[in-house]
Amino acid sequence: MREFVYNAAPARILFGSGTRQRLPDEAERLGLERLLVLSTPDQEAVGRSIAEILGSRATGLFSGAVMHTPVAVTEEALAVVAASKADGVVAVGGGSTTGLGKAIALRTGLPQIVLPTTYAGSEMTPILGETEGGLKRTQTTAKVLPGTVIYDVDLTLSLPPSISSVSGINAIAHASEALYARDGNPVIELIAQEGIRALAAALPRIVDEPRNGPARADALYGAWLCGLCLGAVGMALHHKLCHTLGGSFDLPHAETHTIVLPHALSYNAQAAPRAMACIASALGSKDALSGLSALLERLKLKRSLAEIGMPETGISRAADLATANPYWNPRPVERDAVYELIRRAYAGEAPRADF
Repeated sequence: MREFVYNAAPARILFGSGTRQRLPDEAERLGLERLLVLSTPDQEAVGRSIAEILGSRATGLFSGAVMHTPVAVTEEALAVVAASKADGVVAVGGGSTTGLGKAIALRTGLPQIVLPTTYAGSEMTPILGETEGGLKRTQTTAKVLPGTVIYDVDLTLSLPPSISSVSGINAIAHASEALYARDGNPVIELIAQEGIRALAAALPRIVDEPRNGPARADALYGAWLCGLCLGAVGMALHHKLCHTLGGSFDLPHAETHTIVLPHALSYNAQAAPRAMACIASALGSKDALSGLSALLERLKLKRSLAEIGMPETGISRAADLATANPYWNPRPVERDAVYELIRRAYAGEAPRADF
């Protein structure tokens, strides 16, 4: 018999096509009258469209969200929150905007509504990572868990195929590490496999036909499931590495996950055979590593940290930071082996388990 503990995070999910139009009803249900809309600079137009849907309930738009949730940007947003007397926030976008909404909620207690436009999954978690002074610090608290998530497939139709692909692999990373989490359980195992399966099947179709509605729906469904995994159980070496690399070298979040994942799975393969078998099954492959590599090749994604801006001189520093206060991992986290993992990811070498 397998003993386990399963905790379900409270959240309200609206999933479908055109569901953003139900935002005013959701605000009314929550008793919110003055909502500040959040977005990145690139998605300001989308943010304005959401403010228009809210009508008189929208008190303004802050379009300054950026990667890795810098504390300085949060402070700018808090000034706008105070000036507008907002009683809640609506985050529309990917992990950057969701992170900003969480950072505001942590400091103010304001309720959040999230409308994801990528497959990041952050909207389903009580996790917040903030960057300050070149370091990214992560915390888990129910204070930052969004109360309502509105998944509107139509908001993902214009997401470029390349960004869709790395965002989807980022989501697959959440589910993959959930399969060997210390606090894993049968419910999350089932959810993780289904999330990986849905995304792996949908992403190639999106690359071939970006506005394929059913493929977009499958991908968003898979991302939701993978986000559930991220919010329900602890993550391990892969996520520690990505937080370290992203926060220390300002690397793009989803691309970093995509490049590191095959190497992190290689590192843990021998210590987590059940998880590897589950991943292989979800990918429809004989083994997890070859299945993931085939998917990355099909999506034509970058495979080296050097390509996305990491300096070679940073490999040693990243290894030091990632092993100084490591997350739990099924295999012991050893500095020399982690250094080699990062070096291979930097060079874009093929993943292999001979650490």
